[in-house]
Amino acid sequence: MFARNVSIHLKSNMLSDYTQAFEKDVLPLLRKQKGFKDEITFADNGGVDVTAISLWENKTDAETYNTNVYPQVLKTMARFVEGTPKVQTSDIVNSTFHTSAIPAAA
Repeated sequence: MFARNVSIHLKSNMLSDYTQAFEKDVLPLLRKQKGFKDEITFADNGGVDVTAISLWENKTDAETYNTNVYPQVLKTMARFVEGTPKVQTSDIVNSTFHTSAIPAAA
């Protein structure tokens, strides 16, 4: 698996609006992407620094998203964001995610 880690600095008092727009506009796009597995978003206590981590089947699928869809996401979310989000990518070397969708044996 592969991860994209996006660090975002939001404008003041925009976390709620950002979250609603992300769920309404961005998640549907992500779910349509080949290789997309999951999205986890964290916010600091002040609600201005957000980290969004998307999990992908492989690096190629994540790069295809980054090239073809992410520019549209940036435009959609620009009204909430201050500055340019920072994107980092990495291979996932350890995860329990792959077992989270499988029910435990009784």
